[in-house]
Amino acid sequence: MTTILQTSIPYDPLARRPLPGVQPANMDNWLHCDDAFAAQMQRREELLAGCRADIMSMDPSALPAAQELLELVLSRVYPECTDHVIRPDRQKVPVDHSQPLDTLCRLVQEDFCILQKHGDEHVLTAAILCFPASWRLSEKFMRPLIDIHVPVDSYDANIARRVQRLFDGIQPGRPLWRFNALWYQDAELHQPRSANDRRDPQDRGTARFLRSERQTLLRLPKTEAVVFSIHTYVLAEDQLRKMENPA
Repeated sequence: MTTILQTSIPYDPLARRPLPGVQPANMDNWLHCDDAFAAQMQRREELLAGCRADIMSMDPSALPAAQELLELVLSRVYPECTDHVIRPDRQKVPVDHSQPLDTLCRLVQEDFCILQKHGDEHVLTAAILCFPASWRLSEKFMRPLIDIHVPVDSYDANIARRVQRLFDGIQPGRPLWRFNALWYQDAELHQPRSANDRRDPQDRGTARFLRSERQTLLRLPKTEAVVFSIHTYVLAEDQLRKMENPA
């Protein structure tokens, strides 16, 4: 197990919001960089080297969208980029437009899922998923939204329709975001789990770590794909108490 923790979360992860719980964001806060950047990026490198096939998938039809996403991330985070970038941890990363997911994996803390409209539904056509919260990319790849959320008990047909309408209405340059809160016994970021191996829900009374995902939805203007980005925060219980009860 690898322990990588943040010292704070820039929102209240325990605030209750009804599903789907989205709210407006803007392009200035679309992506985040926090105090766990160097450690999380090192863990991403380890996963990329050790289990690339488990954390990355792309249908050939998604290549233009993945390349558009790479260009957008570069323009927002590394605007002076040429053929390489220098990350905040001073690591040099070459930019390879022919391998957009590999490059994206090394640039920012966020995982990315690319969803494209197939008929009446959005389908997961490409993804970088270094830090899954109890799901497997291989089981969700090339599946529509309703199938992706099958293991989520609260994701019923009514919620599915609302989420599909939400995806249809996303506009370029106007991202939306939501968050969740999950309790875990350990702090490992890479937590793949099959849909057939349901995770027993943990509550605050027994778990040691709070894991919260800041999830952002953004439409790419050229390919019109929807990008679902996931920034993962993990706090120890004692650190969470400090946030709730500052001195």
